Amino acid sequence: MQELNLLPSGAPLSTTDLLINLAIGGVLAGVLMWHFSRFASTLSNRGAFASVFPFILLTTVLIISVVKSSLALSLGLVGALSIVRFRTPIKEPEELAYLFMAIAIGLGLGADQSVPTLAAVALILTIVALYKWSGRKVDQKSMFLSVRYDQKNGEANFLQSVNETIKKHVMTQDMRRVDTADDQIEATFFVDIEHEGDLVTLLDDLRKNYPGIDLTFIDQNRLPSV
Repeated sequence: MQELNLLPSGAPLSTTDLLINLAIGGVLAGVLMWHFSRFASTLSNRGAFASVFPFILLTTVLIISVVKSSLALSLGLVGALSIVRFRTPIKEPEELAYLFMAIAIGLGLGADQSVPTLAAVALILTIVALYKWSGRKVDQKSMFLSVRYDQKNGEANFLQSVNETIKKHVMTQDMRRVDTADDQIEATFFVDIEHEGDLVTLLDDLRKNYPGIDLTFIDQNRLPSV
């Protein structure tokens, strides 16, 4: 008895097209990582967060490339995703926007829409960059910066070293307090910054040079008057 094929399989997947789309996706993932590191205003670890863009983008390309050739696989994907739960919180909307951008690029490339995807990515990232540039303000801010560091990590002259690092990113600074307990040292600095972007680069530099450091920023301009 002849069986009825109710779910058409569609066109077979082209390995060549898949590899080309993955290569284009790798380049666009690098562009997206650079754009996020250069223009994002989030205070999170931007380098670590941006490193997930290639994985998300290229995985999306693979998934769409596979399921578009088969309605059965598409329905199976819907069922599989219905039981997936993402527990990692996204702290800032800007991070979510870049993740959505990575997924959108993957969808476009997976659907073999390389030219429209490239054009759209170039236009969107350019517009976002222009908004960022036009929205920048020269607005000096006074802030308290509290750092806590475990000297077991091997930094013998921590205070002198962190003082030099902070100097590179602020207009003026003043060490207000130093506390030590066992192998931990905590210092509070009063700093003046000219641009909000300087605060982000300072945060990235401190985390890069002193792994495991704890940082706290308090905007002096927003402290309640007594």
